[in-house]
Amino acid sequence: MSEKEYIPKIAMSIQAHPDDQEFTIAGTLASWVKQGCRVISVIVTSGDAGSNEPSKGADYKPSLAHLREDEQIAANLVLGIQETAFLHYPDGELEATLQLRKDLTRLIRLYKPDLVVTGDPSRVFYGADYINHPDHRAAAEAAVYATFPSAGTRLIFTDLLDEGYEPHNVKKLYLHGAENADVWVDTSDTLDLKIAALRKHISQLGEWDPTEEMTKWAAETGKEKGLQAAESYRVMTLEEDKPES
Repeated sequence: MSEKEYIPKIAMSIQAHPDDQEFTIAGTLASWVKQGCRVISVIVTSGDAGSNEPSKGADYKPSLAHLREDEQIAANLVLGIQETAFLHYPDGELEATLQLRKDLTRLIRLYKPDLVVTGDPSRVFYGADYINHPDHRAAAEAAVYATFPSAGTRLIFTDLLDEGYEPHNVKKLYLHGAENADVWVDTSDTLDLKIAALRKHISQLGEWDPTEEMTKWAAETGKEKGLQAAESYRVMTLEEDKPES
């Protein structure tokens, strides 16, 4: 399928929390970076609810947010991503509001990505043992509708025009975690980078070594296409590339 070879010039990853990107799509992003793609990593919350330590109370949240932002920046650098945007929405309380959609629309119009990659907002249950975090779905829903129709429609969020943000049409939308994936990205050459980036999230992993689990997931995803390691997506083509003259 032709889409699996598509390499964007500019891609934007929109995820709810620090480490979401590394668990899901980091191999793809690293592969694109290696092939000359500029990637912008957008993190909607700063993960300030990411601790269940009994000794930690509400006053710990700002410190944890700062720590997790630093971990995300370090992870991005492992992947070759130089640009990270944090929106600082509250962790665990995220909703797909118009304000969030506007904030994401602003970033899409600013950076003008060819491709946006986010989660599948329709997925609630994975197997019999994982309920998708509501923040994941909220961030993904807002990202999808910021990508289309908001980013490219002039008279949606007209105050963004006053701020100087002209409409921009995203060409492709990649949804990870989709039940009906139709594009697989070979991550055999970047799985090591994905694991190394994930390890930067020490506040969440502790002493756990993710190598075995990440390798297993990548192999299971790639098996259908005969790939040693892969990440899969449902892809929406919103605008066809114009042939070069």
